Amino acid sequence: QVQLVESGGGLVQPGGSLRLSCAASGSIFSINVMGWYRQAPGPQRELVATINNGGATNYADSVKGRFTISRGNAKNTVYLQMNSLKPEDTAVYYCKAIVVVSPSNGAQYQYWGQGTQVSVSS
Repeated sequence: QVQLVESGGGLVQPGGSLRLSCAASGSIFSINVMGWYRQAPGPQRELVATINNGGATNYADSVKGRFTISRGNAKNTVYLQMNSLKPEDTAVYYCKAIVVVSPSNGAQYQYWGQGTQVSVSS
């Protein structure tokens, strides 16, 4: 049983900044990948950024140069520093983790947080 809890969302003006946090807890052997996805009104959930257990990162083209993903020293946390925010960044942001729960198996499972609202407007 794995839980992801996000925090840090809110309302900010264009050009402002927010920092999102996500903490994973529960029965976890290792976390291979953590990332952030977002969903604006509509059906599509978009990848924002990911980071693996070696520190390699991937970013959506729309956020490159503005957002930075990082992991905490405990490795069960992930952060998303969002700078130069634009109205089109408005969405519910979801934390995702790819988790190994059993060392004997090594099978990977995907878990999602409940989401945190980011609104960018004047």
